[in-house]
Amino acid sequence: MSVAQPGSSSLRHEGYWWHRARTDLLASVMAPHLASPARTLDVGSADAPSVGWMRGARQHVALDLFPDGLEPGEGVVGSATELPFGDATFDVVSAFDVVEHCADDERAVAELGRVLVPGGRMLLSVPAYQWAWSDHDVQAGHHRRYTRSGIVALVEGAGMQVLRSTYAFGGVFPLFAAERLRRRVRPAATGDSRLPEVSPRVDRALMGVCRAEARLLRRRDLPFGSSVFVAALRPPSDAT
Repeated sequence: MSVAQPGSSSLRHEGYWWHRARTDLLASVMAPHLASPARTLDVGSADAPSVGWMRGARQHVALDLFPDGLEPGEGVVGSATELPFGDATFDVVSAFDVVEHCADDERAVAELGRVLVPGGRMLLSVPAYQWAWSDHDVQAGHHRRYTRSGIVALVEGAGMQVLRSTYAFGGVFPLFAAERLRRRVRPAATGDSRLPEVSPRVDRALMGVCRAEARLLRRRDLPFGSSVFVAALRPPSDAT
Protein backbone atom coordinates (compact mmCIF):
# COMPACT_ATOMS: atom_id res chain seq x y z
CA MET A 1 0.00 0.00 0.00
CA SER A 2 1.28 3.48 -0.86
CA VAL A 3 2.09 6.01 1.82
CA ALA A 4 0.89 9.60 1.56
CA GLN A 5 3.59 12.23 1.56
CA PRO A 6 3.32 14.66 4.48
CA GLY A 7 2.41 18.30 4.21
CA SER A 8 0.52 20.33 1.64
CA SER A 9 1.04 19.16 -1.94
CA SER A 10 1.70 22.78 -2.94
CA LEU A 11 5.03 22.54 -1.10
CA ARG A 12 6.12 19.75 -3.46
CA HIS A 13 4.60 21.29 -6.60
CA GLU A 14 5.26 24.99 -6.12
CA GLY A 15 3.44 27.16 -8.65
CA TYR A 16 1.21 24.35 -9.98
CA TRP A 17 -1.83 25.77 -11.77
CA TRP A 18 -4.40 24.08 -9.51
CA HIS A 19 -3.02 25.65 -6.36
CA ARG A 20 -2.86 29.09 -7.95
CA ALA A 21 -6.42 28.73 -9.26
CA ARG A 22 -7.69 27.52 -5.88
CA THR A 23 -6.31 30.67 -4.26
CA ASP A 24 -8.36 32.84 -6.64
CA LEU A 25 -11.51 30.74 -6.28
CA LEU A 26 -11.28 30.63 -2.49
CA ALA A 27 -10.80 34.39 -2.29
CA SER A 28 -13.84 35.00 -4.48
CA VAL A 29 -16.11 32.85 -2.32
CA MET A 30 -14.61 33.26 1.15
CA ALA A 31 -13.26 36.81 1.39
CA PRO A 32 -16.75 38.36 1.76
CA HIS A 33 -17.25 36.19 4.86
CA LEU A 34 -14.09 37.35 6.63
CA ALA A 35 -15.79 40.45 8.07
CA SER A 36 -13.19 42.26 10.25
CA PRO A 37 -11.51 39.55 12.32
CA ALA A 38 -8.92 40.25 14.99
CA ARG A 39 -7.57 36.68 14.98
CA THR A 40 -7.57 34.12 12.17
CA LEU A 41 -6.48 30.48 12.17
CA ASP A 42 -5.66 28.45 9.07
CA VAL A 43 -5.52 24.72 9.68
CA GLY A 44 -3.55 22.42 7.42
CA SER A 45 -2.53 24.60 4.49
CA ALA A 46 1.01 25.47 5.61
CA ASP A 47 1.44 27.37 2.36
CA ALA A 48 1.00 31.12 2.32
CA PRO A 49 -0.27 31.43 -1.30
CA SER A 50 -3.64 29.75 -0.65
CA VAL A 51 -4.54 32.01 2.28
CA GLY A 52 -2.70 35.22 1.47
CA TRP A 53 -6.07 36.98 1.12
CA MET A 54 -6.77 36.15 4.82
CA ARG A 55 -3.76 38.07 6.03
CA GLY A 56 -3.39 41.74 6.87
CA ALA A 57 -3.10 43.66 10.10
CA ARG A 58 -4.94 40.90 11.96
CA GLN A 59 -3.17 38.23 14.02
CA HIS A 60 -2.85 35.12 11.85
CA VAL A 61 -1.93 31.63 13.06
CA ALA A 62 -1.19 28.66 10.79
CA LEU A 63 -1.36 25.09 12.09
CA ASP A 64 -0.19 21.90 10.41
CA LEU A 65 0.84 18.39 11.42
CA PHE A 66 4.17 18.97 9.71
CA PRO A 67 6.52 21.95 10.16
CA ASP A 68 7.44 22.31 6.47
CA GLY A 69 5.89 25.50 5.16
CA LEU A 70 5.05 26.99 8.55
CA GLU A 71 6.32 30.52 9.08
CA PRO A 72 8.31 31.30 12.25
CA GLY A 73 6.23 33.29 14.69
CA GLU A 74 2.85 32.24 13.33
CA GLY A 75 3.22 28.50 12.77
CA VAL A 76 2.04 25.86 15.22
CA VAL A 77 2.50 22.09 14.82
CA GLY A 78 -0.69 20.29 15.79
CA SER A 79 -3.67 18.20 14.70
CA ALA A 80 -7.03 19.35 13.34
CA THR A 81 -8.76 16.85 15.63
CA GLU A 82 -6.98 18.12 18.76
CA LEU A 83 -6.43 21.84 18.28
CA PRO A 84 -4.02 23.23 20.91
CA PHE A 85 -6.11 26.35 21.55
CA GLY A 86 -8.73 27.34 24.08
CA ASP A 87 -12.43 27.66 23.38
CA ALA A 88 -13.57 30.77 21.50
CA THR A 89 -10.06 31.93 20.54
CA PHE A 90 -10.45 32.91 16.86
CA ASP A 91 -12.82 35.05 14.81
CA VAL A 92 -12.21 33.06 11.61
CA VAL A 93 -11.01 29.46 11.20
CA SER A 94 -10.20 27.99 7.80
CA ALA A 95 -9.39 24.43 6.75
CA PHE A 96 -8.87 24.11 3.01
CA ASP A 97 -8.64 20.51 1.76
CA VAL A 98 -8.02 19.25 5.28
CA VAL A 99 -11.15 17.55 6.66
CA GLU A 100 -10.95 14.72 4.12
CA HIS A 101 -7.56 13.79 5.64
CA CYS A 102 -9.13 13.21 9.08
CA ALA A 103 -10.38 9.73 9.91
CA ASP A 104 -12.89 11.36 12.29
CA ASP A 105 -14.20 14.26 10.25
CA GLU A 106 -16.99 14.97 12.75
CA ARG A 107 -14.42 15.60 15.47
CA ALA A 108 -12.33 17.78 13.15
CA VAL A 109 -15.26 20.05 12.31
CA ALA A 110 -16.33 20.12 15.97
CA GLU A 111 -12.82 21.25 16.95
CA LEU A 112 -12.84 23.97 14.32
CA GLY A 113 -16.14 25.19 15.75
CA ARG A 114 -14.94 24.95 19.35
CA VAL A 115 -12.11 27.45 18.88
CA LEU A 116 -14.40 29.96 17.14
CA VAL A 117 -15.90 32.84 19.05
CA PRO A 118 -19.72 33.07 18.92
CA GLY A 119 -20.42 34.87 15.66
CA GLY A 120 -17.14 33.62 14.20
CA ARG A 121 -16.78 32.17 10.68
CA MET A 122 -15.67 28.71 9.54
CA LEU A 123 -14.30 28.44 5.99
CA LEU A 124 -13.86 24.99 4.44
CA SER A 125 -13.02 23.32 1.15
CA VAL A 126 -13.13 19.59 0.42
CA PRO A 127 -12.78 17.37 -2.67
CA ALA A 128 -16.06 16.46 -4.36
CA TYR A 129 -17.77 13.16 -5.28
CA GLN A 130 -16.89 9.74 -3.95
CA TRP A 131 -17.29 8.36 -7.47
CA ALA A 132 -14.15 10.33 -8.37
CA TRP A 133 -12.06 8.36 -5.85
CA SER A 134 -8.79 7.20 -7.40
CA ASP A 135 -5.19 6.38 -6.61
CA HIS A 136 -4.63 10.12 -6.27
CA ASP A 137 -6.80 10.15 -3.14
CA VAL A 138 -4.88 7.21 -1.71
CA GLN A 139 -1.55 8.90 -2.39
CA ALA A 140 -2.83 12.14 -0.84
CA GLY A 141 -4.00 10.42 2.34
CA HIS A 142 -7.70 11.10 1.88
CA HIS A 143 -10.36 9.15 3.79
CA ARG A 144 -13.31 10.25 1.67
CA ARG A 145 -14.72 12.78 -0.82
CA TYR A 146 -17.93 14.80 -0.34
CA THR A 147 -21.07 16.02 -2.01
CA ARG A 148 -22.24 19.54 -1.21
CA SER A 149 -25.15 18.18 0.82
CA GLY A 150 -22.80 15.84 2.69
CA ILE A 151 -20.35 18.49 3.85
CA VAL A 152 -23.22 20.87 4.67
CA ALA A 153 -24.80 18.19 6.87
CA LEU A 154 -21.46 17.62 8.61
CA VAL A 155 -21.03 21.34 9.33
CA GLU A 156 -24.61 21.80 10.49
CA GLY A 157 -24.26 18.74 12.70
CA ALA A 158 -21.51 20.61 14.55
CA GLY A 159 -23.98 23.39 15.38
CA MET A 160 -22.87 25.77 12.65
CA GLN A 161 -25.11 27.87 10.43
CA VAL A 162 -24.14 27.53 6.76
CA LEU A 163 -23.92 30.91 5.02
CA ARG A 164 -22.86 29.65 1.61
CA SER A 165 -22.02 26.36 -0.07
CA THR A 166 -20.98 25.87 -3.66
CA TYR A 167 -19.06 23.57 -5.93
CA ALA A 168 -15.89 24.98 -7.50
CA PHE A 169 -13.58 24.11 -10.40
CA GLY A 170 -16.68 23.64 -12.54
CA GLY A 171 -15.06 25.15 -15.61
CA VAL A 172 -12.39 22.46 -15.75
CA PHE A 173 -14.69 19.69 -14.53
CA PRO A 174 -14.72 17.73 -17.85
CA LEU A 175 -10.92 17.51 -17.71
CA PHE A 176 -11.09 16.41 -14.06
CA ALA A 177 -13.60 13.65 -14.87
CA ALA A 178 -11.52 12.44 -17.82
CA GLU A 179 -8.36 12.41 -15.73
CA ARG A 180 -10.06 10.37 -12.99
CA LEU A 181 -11.32 7.89 -15.56
CA ARG A 182 -7.79 7.56 -16.92
CA ARG A 183 -6.48 6.89 -13.40
CA ARG A 184 -9.00 4.10 -12.93
CA VAL A 185 -7.88 2.46 -16.14
CA ARG A 186 -4.18 3.09 -15.54
CA PRO A 187 -3.35 3.91 -11.88
CA ALA A 188 -0.08 5.61 -11.07
CA ALA A 189 2.77 3.52 -9.74
CA THR A 190 2.82 2.99 -5.98
CA GLY A 191 4.42 5.96 -4.27
CA ASP A 192 4.09 8.18 -7.36
CA SER A 193 2.31 11.34 -6.13
CA ARG A 194 3.21 13.53 -9.09
CA LEU A 195 0.49 15.80 -10.43
CA PRO A 196 -0.32 15.72 -14.16
CA GLU A 197 2.16 17.87 -16.06
CA VAL A 198 0.81 20.70 -18.21
CA SER A 199 2.53 22.82 -20.83
CA PRO A 200 2.76 26.61 -20.43
CA ARG A 201 0.02 27.02 -23.04
CA VAL A 202 -2.32 24.64 -21.21
CA ASP A 203 -1.43 26.33 -17.92
CA ARG A 204 -2.54 29.69 -19.34
CA ALA A 205 -5.76 28.18 -20.68
CA LEU A 206 -6.64 26.49 -17.39
CA MET A 207 -5.92 29.63 -15.41
CA GLY A 208 -8.02 31.68 -17.83
CA VAL A 209 -11.01 29.39 -17.31
CA CYS A 210 -10.58 29.50 -13.54
CA ARG A 211 -10.25 33.29 -13.48
CA ALA A 212 -13.56 33.55 -15.35
CA GLU A 213 -15.08 31.13 -12.84
CA ALA A 214 -13.76 33.19 -9.93
CA ARG A 215 -15.65 36.20 -11.29
CA LEU A 216 -18.80 34.10 -11.64
CA LEU A 217 -18.50 32.74 -8.09
CA ARG A 218 -18.68 36.27 -6.72
CA ARG A 219 -22.31 36.35 -7.87
CA ARG A 220 -23.64 32.78 -7.88
CA ASP A 221 -23.11 29.18 -6.82
CA LEU A 222 -22.12 26.37 -9.17
CA PRO A 223 -24.11 23.12 -9.44
CA PHE A 224 -21.04 20.92 -9.97
CA GLY A 225 -17.26 20.93 -9.70
CA SER A 226 -14.35 18.93 -8.31
CA SER A 227 -14.32 20.83 -4.99
CA VAL A 228 -16.91 22.05 -2.51
CA PHE A 229 -16.56 25.34 -0.61
CA VAL A 230 -18.50 26.09 2.56
CA ALA A 231 -18.68 29.25 4.66
CA ALA A 232 -20.47 28.89 8.01
CA LEU A 233 -21.21 30.89 11.14
CA ARG A 234 -21.03 29.89 14.78
CA PRO A 235 -24.33 31.29 16.08
CA PRO A 236 -23.80 34.42 18.22
CA SER A 237 -26.00 32.97 20.96
CA ASP A 238 -23.81 29.86 21.19
CA ALA A 239 -22.51 29.47 24.74
CA THR A 240 -18.74 29.22 25.21
